[in-house]
Amino acid sequence: MTARRVVAFGGGHGLSASLRALRHCAPELDLDITAVVTVGDDGGSSGRLRAERGGLPPGDLRQALVALAGDHPATRRSAGLFQHRFAAVPAGVPQLGEADPDPAATDGPGPRDQSTVGPAPRDRGSGGEGTGGLGATGADGLAGHAVGNLVLCGLMELLGDPVAALEHAGAMLGAVGRVLPMSRQPVGIEARVRGVDPAAPDQVHTVRGQHQVAVTTGRVESLRLTPAAPAACAEAIEAIMAADWLIFGPGSWYTSVLPHLLVPQLADAIVSTSAQRLVTLNLAAEKETLGLSVADHLAALHWYLPELKVDTVLADARAVGDPEPVERAAESLGARLVLAPVAVTDGTPRHDPAALGAALVPVLGADR
Repeated sequence: MTARRVVAFGGGHGLSASLRALRHCAPELDLDITAVVTVGDDGGSSGRLRAERGGLPPGDLRQALVALAGDHPATRRSAGLFQHRFAAVPAGVPQLGEADPDPAATDGPGPRDQSTVGPAPRDRGSGGEGTGGLGATGADGLAGHAVGNLVLCGLMELLGDPVAALEHAGAMLGAVGRVLPMSRQPVGIEARVRGVDPAAPDQVHTVRGQHQVAVTTGRVESLRLTPAAPAACAEAIEAIMAADWLIFGPGSWYTSVLPHLLVPQLADAIVSTSAQRLVTLNLAAEKETLGLSVADHLAALHWYLPELKVDTVLADARAVGDPEPVERAAESLGARLVLAPVAVTDGTPRHDPAALGAALVPVLGADR
């Protein structure tokens, strides 16, 4: 029996949850997993490296690699290293290469006491990098950086190709799948947003940057990439055309899921492939999708790629509420709605990879 080829699209924590779920059902279904990752992140560690070094923002790529890391103790330790984020060095503690201040030589503060050191940033829940921490020109240039981001940045510079860098990093982590960028060039994300200013709720403004779109307080009315037609990663196109299943979501709808549909070559492949298509819906609205119903999330897929046909929509019954509008929205895409308990049991809006994997088994293996 040949392996079932699955391509999962997204970025950040949503894609990570999907990949971990696929790993849970991979042994039963013999899955060959490829992740195609957005490259628009401009916040936190990824944003700093993108601005200072150029190249692709590494954070979402790192999270996908870690989600696919092997189970050997050494590779699990390496995955933990990739996720380790440097904290800020407390004031007064010398950094490597910095001499201890001599209290007898000066009446004033030491070199590090002259700077304000902020807390290390955290990944934002919608999947991108945090926004705190010091830049490279601050007192602690490592504060807030994830080790894996620096490794990927170094590999991309060393090898001169992000796909080769990701293949090498995947080998380091014993990855049980492949991680590819949606494009070899970074993209910008822009949105036309209504009501950014609460004092002018009907005015529409352009919000630029993935992080700013993700945290906007207004209603996103339209989305675009800059450049408008970035070249798709050729290896991603090949994976899509050879796939048995394409999986979209969960994840930040405007900044992790929809951007793939805005890359013309990717969109053409997604529409023309013979693969079946599955959409996994989110468990709760995020800032960027406040005001969108569950059914509206599906309508947005049609809005940005009218030719898209979907076979299955997977959702949690508690998150869906009244299933009728969602069933109608799924049917408008050609899909059937499958309801399953896929959330963690503590009540937070997070997917449980084991439960999501169990729900995926009968869907992905239906024709086996």
